[in-house]
Amino acid sequence: MEQGSLSALDAVTIGCTACEEYQCDHTVGYGGSPDENGETTLDAMIFDGATMNMGAVGGLRRIKNVISVARLVLEQTKHSFLVGDSATEFAKNFNFKEESLSTNYSIDLWKNWQANRCQPNFWQNVYPDPTTSCGPYKLIDLPNDIPMKEEWKFFASDNHDTIGMIAIDENGNIVAGTSTNGANHKIPG
Repeated sequence: MEQGSLSALDAVTIGCTACEEYQCDHTVGYGGSPDENGETTLDAMIFDGATMNMGAVGGLRRIKNVISVARLVLEQTKHSFLVGDSATEFAKNFNFKEESLSTNYSIDLWKNWQANRCQPNFWQNVYPDPTTSCGPYKLIDLPNDIPMKEEWKFFASDNHDTIGMIAIDENGNIVAGTSTNGANHKIPG
């Protein structure tokens, strides 16, 4: 490789990091898509076509550089996927700074959602009625012949999106990566 040229792994990491820092559409990086508790968490995955290995983190809390943490899972472990508080602890072990992922935008988004009786949300077949209430929800025992509701029509680019990148370097190595803060008002976890 010539001096100054990037590997596909570097290109995907740099590209996803830029979108995380710019908070693309408020659906990537910190400060967007709070869960139903008002917390923004992050997910990322990076896949190396040369080795057929991947590294991913899900539900990463209080760490902004999520694609870089996913890359560490790829390069520094024999695992594929770390989640939640354990993923945060993993990142902290590599000196990633722990900080709030909330912004005024994400806090206002969550407050407005609560004021709108937590609509829309991801619950179904529970009580109280998730179309009119914020819960907490409990299981409804349904007879086996009643189909589950399918009400996922509220997804749009302004409430859920993800950046996906694919790079091919000068050696023909292919790397794919993705980063997101998930769907607005998702169920935590």
